[in-house]
Amino acid sequence: MSVTFQKRRDRVVAALHGDLDHHGAAPMRLEIDRRVCEDKPAVLRLDFHDVPFMDSSGVGLVMGRFRLLQTYGGRLELCGMSAQIARIMRLSGIEKIATVLSEKGDTDETDTKHETGN
Repeated sequence: MSVTFQKRRDRVVAALHGDLDHHGAAPMRLEIDRRVCEDKPAVLRLDFHDVPFMDSSGVGLVMGRFRLLQTYGGRLELCGMSAQIARIMRLSGIEKIATVLSEKGDTDETDTKHETGN
């Protein structure tokens, strides 16, 4: 489990890698929070393309990042979710607090890239 960051203008893309369960969520939360506090992006995009499994800990991760972004007016976007992950998100009502994108979307060149992992 790891997180790869890309900064694109006023957006930070956090690409999540690995299972997003009880064990994987905590280190991802810490890394994302650190990056958000450093950059204060207008938009944080969580990319789930490389997340094969997610349980309710993933919902908690999303909700916590929403709360962090709210402290300074940032927005949250989600993309790359499998059908299983999209269903969990939909059932939890995440669409009320985050914009759900059907694809990765943004094709701007990456300004900076940072990787962390275990």
